[in-house]
Amino acid sequence: MILAKRPEVERFLAAPDPAVRAVVIHGKDRGGVGERGQALCLKIVPDLNDPFDVTLLTDSDVEADGAALDDALSAQSMTGGRRLVRLRLSTDKASTDKAVAAALKTHTDGGFNPDAMFVVEAGALGRDSALRKAAEASKAAVSIACYEDEVGDVARMVREALAKDRVGLTSDALAQFTARLPRERGLMRQEIERLALFIGPGSDRTLGPDELELHLGVEPDASLFEAALQAFGGRAAQAQANVRRAFAEGESPVAAVRAVSGHLNRLRKIRALTDNGAGPKEATKAAGVFWKQEARCCARCAPGGTRICRKSLIILWNVRRPARPRALPTPCWPSACCSRWRAGPGVWGSRTGSGGGRGRPAARGRRSG
Repeated sequence: MILAKRPEVERFLAAPDPAVRAVVIHGKDRGGVGERGQALCLKIVPDLNDPFDVTLLTDSDVEADGAALDDALSAQSMTGGRRLVRLRLSTDKASTDKAVAAALKTHTDGGFNPDAMFVVEAGALGRDSALRKAAEASKAAVSIACYEDEVGDVARMVREALAKDRVGLTSDALAQFTARLPRERGLMRQEIERLALFIGPGSDRTLGPDELELHLGVEPDASLFEAALQAFGGRAAQAQANVRRAFAEGESPVAAVRAVSGHLNRLRKIRALTDNGAGPKEATKAAGVFWKQEARCCARCAPGGTRICRKSLIILWNVRRPARPRALPTPCWPSACCSRWRAGPGVWGSRTGSGGGRGRPAARGRRSG
């Protein structure tokens, strides 16, 4: 059985179906997987450290002893209640995947202790995973996939967590804070806790954007991504200012190159999706663009947007080049990164080579100084 929608997952985690004997929680976000697994396990047994009713295994235990998992699922509770067998998988070995899938199938068919709940926490399981197939096919098992949280889900999580400490953020500050949060749920929770401590638990305070900035400080990554957005929008001066800001905080030129590369990939993905019939908002959302940046990214991908990118490239190429090729000072990184951007009419990201041709950017200009 598959639970995909958030309301369905939350209802199940709050009140697990007694007929379900096995649950497989999987996804790239290991923090989200662990958080949901913890919430579910606490509904099965009140004390997760109880040595009589709880068995915690890892993939190393399964590989070292083939009977360890079967023995744990067959054991009876010392106090007569439900037992919990919690398995954490950190690898995606095919042999371990098949062994766990076989144990899950036997357990859901009634081959082991029917009062034992089998909870598996794993990374991203592909559609060819035997464990995932077994959980989805059985009526006595549940498969829960943990995807990256949407912006709305993150905002709701922040509001609920801060409300518990009787603090809050204005709508503008909330949008600013969620945009700066990491995507991994465990790290996200830590940042929310830090913010609550900064505001003051129980103070009934509500922070605005200016006060929030005192807590956030300067984020080098945010400066680099904003610089990439400015660079492809033809705003060389603003792009360089953001780069200098990031470098002042200790960011490296390599990270700057990656920021521009990531932004270029998002633009190309948006253009590919829109060419296949997707709407602008749908395409920008699928490409992972922050909602406040949707309009500017759509402008780069709209008809005529390629000409804007070409003008941006000319501006960036005429920025002062480094005296030493390997130095990569702050003003030159946009031109160094954008040199592979072919922005002629109707051409997006073509690889025509660097030795001339229509794909080559306009004249680099003379070195100043």
